[in-house]
This record gives sequence, C-alpha cells and structure tokens, in this order.
Amino acid sequence: MSNQGAETAVRWGPPYLLYLGSATDDLSIKTARGLAHWRPGHCLGQHRRPDCAVTLDLPDLGFAQAKAMGADTMVIGAANAGGVMGPEIVADAVAALDAGLNVVSGLHHKLRDNADIVAAAHRNGRALFDARAPGPNIPVGNGKPRAGRRLLTVGTDCSVGKMYTTLALERSLRARGHAADFRATGQTGILIAGAGIPVDSVVADFISGAAEAISPARADGGWDLIEGQGSLFHPSYAGVSLGLLHGSQPDAIVLCHEPTRQHMRGLPHYPIPELVACMEANLAAARLTNPAVRPVGIALNTSKMPAHEAQATCGRVGALFGLPCQDPVTMGVEAIVDNLVACFPG
Repeated sequence: MSNQGAETAVRWGPPYLLYLGSATDDLSIKTARGLAHWRPGHCLGQHRRPDCAVTLDLPDLGFAQAKAMGADTMVIGAANAGGVMGPEIVADAVAALDAGLNVVSGLHHKLRDNADIVAAAHRNGRALFDARAPGPNIPVGNGKPRAGRRLLTVGTDCSVGKMYTTLALERSLRARGHAADFRATGQTGILIAGAGIPVDSVVADFISGAAEAISPARADGGWDLIEGQGSLFHPSYAGVSLGLLHGSQPDAIVLCHEPTRQHMRGLPHYPIPELVACMEANLAAARLTNPAVRPVGIALNTSKMPAHEAQATCGRVGALFGLPCQDPVTMGVEAIVDNLVACFPG
C-alpha cells in the first residue's frame, strides 16, 4: 500500500499486528475489530498492554514475536477521546519500529508529527502511515448532479454500525453480480479498503467536496456505497454528517441505529433521537442536492440484545417505516438489498 505521510520509501501492508494498547471497552477498538472482521486473513495477532480489558480473540504477540511470525505492519487499532497519541502509544510505536514493523494509525495525532516515532522509522527503514491525513487538493463541493447511483449510510449516533452496514451492502450487491464499491470516509474503512478520505480531518468547507471526490460520476450502472459518519443529532459531529449528505447526493439512504443506547456517545446529557425524526431530518438534508432521495432500509446493531429480542425489534422498527430492517452482522442485509434493487431497477 502507499506510504502517505511516511518518512521512508518503504511500502506497508498485511499481515497485521493489531495494537489494542490499554483499551477498556469495545467501542474504543472499533478500528482493530473492523479489520479483524472484514480482513481476517490479514490479521496475525493482537498486542495488549497488561491493563487492556478487551480482546479480539487473536493470539497475543510481542513486537519481535509478531515480526518473526511474518507480520509486516502494526496497526494502532485503539482510539481514545480526541484520538490522542499518549506516551504509552508513542513508546510502543517506537518499540514496534525497532522490531522491524511498519506502523499505521488512525488517530488524530499523527505519527509523522512525533519526533521519536519519525526517528525510529528512519533508523529502521520502516514506513509510517496516518490514515487520518486527508491529502491535498480536495475540492469545494459544487452540488452539480452527476451520473451514477449512490447510497449513503446515516445514523442516530456515532459508532452504530454505518461502516459494517456499508461493507455488507457492497458484499451482497457484488455477490448478485452488481457493480458496487465501498467508499471509505473514516480511518477504519480506509485501512480495510486501502483508499478513501478521512472526512473528520477535512476542513469544514471541503467536506461536501470530499464526498464528491470519493464518489465521482460513473456510467456502469453500479453503486457507490458511501460510509456515513456521525449523526445529524450529535452536537459534536453533525457538521461532518451534513457535509456527507450534501456531497454524496445519495439516491438511497440506510438508517443505522443501536436500540440499547440511552444517550449520544460521550454526551450523557443528550438523548438518542427518535427514529422517525432522525430519518426525516436526513432525508430533508439530502434533498438539497438530490430531491429524489429515498430510504431503502434500517440497519440495527443488536449485539447487546438476545436473539429473540433482536428479531422482534427489527420486526417492530421495520413495520414502523414500512422498510426492511436487519442487523447486518447477525442477519445479513439481503432484504435491504432486495428493496434497493426493486426501488432502482435496471
């Protein structure tokens, strides 16, 4: 893979050692978990500090041990509030480089901005890659209609399954013989897809242009499946969500939600929005650049619910909207794709 932001000419790639550090909850390791789920053949093991409270059920490996077993790159797969690269992460990144591993990261703090990490990359001839570096020449969005079909996943909150849903839709459409491409907008998706733009690191005026850039006009009848970010109802991240809605010009949207969540992630004083209101707000915003946008399904993250309750909840939510409702991980997305294909034939 390319070496954007690195200090050497070395290329990086799998097999990966997934770094969990001192993570205390599953949401904080969603980058590592996403790679382990969607690219299991690329993931050799995990590295955890003694106080780490989560696991991917992969072999626990030291840096030198992982290198000896064939690992090429350590992926910093754990994140904290603000994406800060603290002293422990810096020390472990240097140790991994000294063991001969390349290092990639999706944190807001950049590997390339830390002198100790850059020095370790230099002395070992290793590569650094910052997945949250958006790159140059992102245009300002223009809102002009463009050829092709696009679907955007939207959410009631952060970390409710937008990336998983988008990847599952891509896999299903391709299995049916349709042209379909996952368009990554976050660090985990970029590491899975090998390309994309991290929209939460794009200057606000250019977010819609970034969405236009990753989903350009296409004439093959296929779908660009654009990974959503944040939520229109999250006071911290609504701006990113709105820019994606405008720049994606989606023909279709899928609303993603976690039924057990009581408040917006990180904001206990903000409740989760009501589902119908959330859907209507996203459709209203999307109509600025595509008046014909329509909802095609609901994706629920039911990982914290027993199976019978998950099925009942999907049935209830689906009936509320008159749309197929599924958990992409445990139930698949075939009913949603059936509806998508029916709504957009040919």
